[in-house]
Amino acid sequence: MLCIAALTALALPAMAQPSKGKPGKPATAKKLYCWNQNGQRICSDTLPSEAVNQARDEINASSGMRSAEIDRALNADERAVAAAAAAQQKADLAAEETRKRTDQAMLTTFQNEDDLRRVFAERTALIDNNVQTARYNVTSLREGLIILLRDAGNRELAGQKVSDKLAKDIQARHNELLWQQRLQASFERQRADLDGEIEQILMRYRAMRAPSGT
Repeated sequence: MLCIAALTALALPAMAQPSKGKPGKPATAKKLYCWNQNGQRICSDTLPSEAVNQARDEINASSGMRSAEIDRALNADERAVAAAAAAQQKADLAAEETRKRTDQAMLTTFQNEDDLRRVFAERTALIDNNVQTARYNVTSLREGLIILLRDAGNRELAGQKVSDKLAKDIQARHNELLWQQRLQASFERQRADLDGEIEQILMRYRAMRAPSGT
């Protein structure tokens, strides 16, 4: 390997006399490789194995001009990131194409916003029912838990032991209440997301229906 200072000595003879190919075949230009290693610029007419994955310049020794610029090889994490980015870009393009087809379908299928809203009526009714059921269950479980806790408190005030069964019933009712509260919160988020989805589609529909130039 040669440092950058030796590049001139290596390149000038090659520039003065181009390499000769075999009879009947065009001559192949000699190639130089230059890369950074440990803070030093290295140039050589051969590429060692430890430099194969490094970023490098390839130089035509006959002309002294750079013929190629090679980026360093990506590591496993970088390849994973690049693959994820490519997959996301592909998904975004597919989503945009789907949106265009959906927009065209909206224009040809729905005469007004009421027609479009009716598409979401079944989903809206289903989620609303889930929300109402979850709220009812939370209220019922909370009231039942209060009764059990009151019973346990009265027993303690009377100097009586809280039975194992009552303690287990209280714990079970409390766990079920927490689960129903999480379920209720999930249904309410779904309802809010659906409202946002409907509003976005309506806005697109209005934009497509708006006269040109407005």
